[in-house]
Amino acid sequence: MRAKSGLFRNPWSRVALLSVTATASYLCRVNISVTGALMMRELRFSQIEMGSIFSAFILGYALFQIPAGVLADRWGAPPVLAWAALCWVTLTALIASTDWGPLRVTAVPTMALLLVLRFILGVSESPTFPASAQGISQWIVPRRQGRANGYVMAAVALGSGIAPPLISFVMVHRGWRPAVLVSALPAMAAAAAWRCVPHTASMKSGPATQAAVRDYKPLRSFSFVLLTSSYTLEGYVGYIFVFWSYLYLVQERHFDLLRAGGLSSLPWILAVAAIPLGGVISDRLRARVGLNWGLRTVPLLGLGLGGIFLFLAARSPSAYWAVGYLSLATAMVLSSEGPFWATAIRIAGAGSGAGGGLMNMGSNIGGLVSPALTPILAAHLGWRNALYVGAAISVIGAALWLWISPGSSKWGNAAAA
Repeated sequence: MRAKSGLFRNPWSRVALLSVTATASYLCRVNISVTGALMMRELRFSQIEMGSIFSAFILGYALFQIPAGVLADRWGAPPVLAWAALCWVTLTALIASTDWGPLRVTAVPTMALLLVLRFILGVSESPTFPASAQGISQWIVPRRQGRANGYVMAAVALGSGIAPPLISFVMVHRGWRPAVLVSALPAMAAAAAWRCVPHTASMKSGPATQAAVRDYKPLRSFSFVLLTSSYTLEGYVGYIFVFWSYLYLVQERHFDLLRAGGLSSLPWILAVAAIPLGGVISDRLRARVGLNWGLRTVPLLGLGLGGIFLFLAARSPSAYWAVGYLSLATAMVLSSEGPFWATAIRIAGAGSGAGGGLMNMGSNIGGLVSPALTPILAAHLGWRNALYVGAAISVIGAALWLWISPGSSKWGNAAAA
């Protein structure tokens, strides 16, 4: 064990493992989005029923963000993520086995079973980013936390890029059940790797730190309330890109299905570079212009310009220019991920797990609202106005950063010292 633990003595190797874990989490999350068509055919589900199965995950994921963060604060990132990843593997295997072998049941129990399994999967994935925030707060010096969080959050864009081709390839050749199982292999590797990370590397020692873990007063501060509110608005806009960009290109811009599929991947290609770049720029600004404006500048510009590009995408008479504007909007909005999480760590201090959970719960509330409200707005007001609403929300999210003051955190100042 000592030899294996040496692989992760370097803090940046643990950040790399956080990124791998986040990608593994995302693959287990979206696998049935790719295999959904074959699942519905074999299990005789309607689109509404399949949508309920999707929503069951989001509900469990959002509700347990704060408890998961508190758990990470108490036990540290390595053991929490090791057990979480093991749960993803187990639950994914159970999902792949529904209505097959010993789990073969009638149609109604199968639906209920999948709802329960996806809800529990959401609960088990809830520690992913709060535990990452807790780990980064312990392992990485404050002036490098923007880029560290950017590297981890870039896994979302990476997962969005690799999940469809990987899972669909296996599905076409072997069926949907093996495709779902294959998606859990990275989670299995992540669970094994976290068992090799020494627990002592994840937590600062001493009674002062343990007392600070139980102090969540900074999460009630004005700055943290505004931070969570801004991240909720960012989540609303981000989920437009996740769920509705493809349909917008088909319905409103009249691309054929194959071309829309290729063009809808462009925003995520840009985002893979933009997310860590936003964290690097934030860290450099933090050293040059001070803590507050160093952390504010990227979200102000990212969310602000993201809203402008989304507005231009809605107004552009050219379909291809609209794709370009949408790609830039996605990249600019998501470039703020690193500074968001670095600011949460700065304000929350040793309670970064709970702080990250609270902030991320806000984002997922935006994620619950956006997929449901956007098509309603598009149906009644048109796609242009639906995107205008998203653009306005992005600009409002940017404006809130004018009043967010990470430097006012008493614990954060101690952590930085």
